[in-house]
Amino acid sequence: MEILEQEVRYLKGVGEARAKALNRLGIYSVRDLLNHFPRAYEDRTRFFTIRDAPTEEAVCIRAYVTAPPVLTVVRGGKRLVKLRAADESGSVDIAYFNMPYIREQLHAGERYLFYGKLTGTPGGLRAMTNPDFEPESRAGERTGRILPRYPLRSGIGNRALMGYVRAALSAVGNGVPDALPPAVRETQGLAQARYAYENIHFPADLGALELARRRLIFEELFVLACAMGQLRGTRRSADGTAIPQRDPSEFYRTLPFAPTGAQKRAVAQAFADMADTRPMNRLVQGDVGSGKTLVATVCAWTVCAAGRQAAFMAPTEILAEQHLSTLRALTAPFGLRVEKLSGGMTAKEKRAVKDALRAGEIDILVGTHALLTADVSFAALSLVITDEQHRFGVQQRGALSAKGETPHVLVMSATPIPRTLALIIYGDLDVSVIDELPPGRQKVDTFAVDERYRSRLNGFIEKLVRQGRQVFVVCPKVEDDGTEAAPDAPKLKSATDHAAALRETFPALRIGCIHGRMKPKEKDAVMADVVAGTIDILVSTTVIEVGVDVPNAALMVVENAERFGLSQLHQLRGRVGRGMHKSWCILVSNAQGEDARARLDVLCSINDGFQISEADLRLRGPGDFFGSRQHGLPEMHIADLCGDMNVLQAAQTAAQALLRYDPTLSEPENAPLRAQVEHLLASAAGTLN
Repeated sequence: MEILEQEVRYLKGVGEARAKALNRLGIYSVRDLLNHFPRAYEDRTRFFTIRDAPTEEAVCIRAYVTAPPVLTVVRGGKRLVKLRAADESGSVDIAYFNMPYIREQLHAGERYLFYGKLTGTPGGLRAMTNPDFEPESRAGERTGRILPRYPLRSGIGNRALMGYVRAALSAVGNGVPDALPPAVRETQGLAQARYAYENIHFPADLGALELARRRLIFEELFVLACAMGQLRGTRRSADGTAIPQRDPSEFYRTLPFAPTGAQKRAVAQAFADMADTRPMNRLVQGDVGSGKTLVATVCAWTVCAAGRQAAFMAPTEILAEQHLSTLRALTAPFGLRVEKLSGGMTAKEKRAVKDALRAGEIDILVGTHALLTADVSFAALSLVITDEQHRFGVQQRGALSAKGETPHVLVMSATPIPRTLALIIYGDLDVSVIDELPPGRQKVDTFAVDERYRSRLNGFIEKLVRQGRQVFVVCPKVEDDGTEAAPDAPKLKSATDHAAALRETFPALRIGCIHGRMKPKEKDAVMADVVAGTIDILVSTTVIEVGVDVPNAALMVVENAERFGLSQLHQLRGRVGRGMHKSWCILVSNAQGEDARARLDVLCSINDGFQISEADLRLRGPGDFFGSRQHGLPEMHIADLCGDMNVLQAAQTAAQALLRYDPTLSEPENAPLRAQVEHLLASAAGTLN
């Protein structure tokens, strides 16, 4: 194991300078190097004669150089090396651009193996440009084999990286630890670890490559599933405070509306969790406007009825204020005291709230990160609720939980996640899904348009504002940074410049602007104006993706919509349609290409967030699904959570069976697996714990 943790700079042939280049690829240790898997492969095992070689793909040919290569300077000062090579079937003209050293490496009368694409017609004049080659006497280094192609950055080439990986495999030898217990490996029909690492980097053939891939994909998902299972087991072994179950219909009778079946189901699941001394760790996942806050409020109510306290943390002051108002209204029939603590309060106000909290006089405390400060002390904290949980780091949630004696935890997310992905991301949490919208929630009609519709869009904006409605406009950039877009790419709109342009277009309207570079107090002030109705059009970046409830907002316009993921666009769309007014979402995009149009068409035709998340996952993959590393998903080296779902299910089933038999992985045969799990948890401490 020690060799795997050795710094890569000590590996033969690397050294300090190349180690820095490897570091830029995220490679610091021998383990990192072995887990830097190829992104693609070139099959250089197929040889053709010059005459019979196909033109649509790269192939290998064996040919003699018939005359010394010639170096010439062509237009623009480019240097060109030209030569002719031949075999028994014909000849080929070969050219190398700006590679003058090639002239000294290819010699007339000697036979070489060339790899590249041939142009021309079979039996006619044929040519190759910049083919890779090697002398026939050294065949097998670069031709006649399957060659890996690695993810690279400047400062290191593919051939050099191949050499370092080969050196790492030699240094490790047969000491590659096999994280899979023998019984699991045999049941799943998987290759051994050494074989897998050798053939994922340097496959003997396509069959060996497939065996290696399947083994390593299973292992990665299996180790992750074991880590999540252990986290779940550790948290459930802790002792908390059991909350006596109450009949939630007592709460429901006080509401001016009927909860949905999905809301009632989520409440029942949470109540059952909290009735146990094992602390609840539950995610309430629901679409925008599905009523997650009601579920959280009912949970807080039953905790307070047991003489305990609840904390409700929101990511912004304006959201905290919104939750304060909602919680006070919903709990008023029961006489609960709900207060807020935020950075925007005066020192005197904060002191009064903290004193009352410490004395047990406050039932529910709503707040922002201010809840985490050391001088905030609860008398009897038994429930921690976090809104938009992916906006908080796990350490922040843990810091709030530490203010009680192993309190129950309820986290909420309005980012619908495909269930298979949620099983990995939230493998240590129980999941409640709210898949119904409350009665009266407006369906938002969505349309995708291009710049030709700008004048009609402006007219529509003005019409809605004249009717008393408000409009959101979202741009992908904060400000114009002076960078030029690619010639065929649409120019990206910036929030600051577009707000200025709209002020010229609508001089009589009140236009505000908000973005992530503003100070929190500045953002909160702008959003307060929006809520108060003193801003007609708010131009923003995605900072309003998780925003306040503005029932009067009836139109969401997203500029350069092709630059956003479908789930993110769905979140933005959810900012409107929250009141009684008919609402719309307009996606503006000049992007060309069928892929961009197909993605936007998905949003125009589907309103269900879970269906959209499935499409988004297929189109973008899990790496870009959130746009944030705080979602708890460690980096996958080889597994594809979109395409490897069957392997994922098999790995989870095997992990659950193993943990039932050996929950602490303390059996001798599970020692390598335990080491892998511990390494994963240590490297992902900021996201998994």
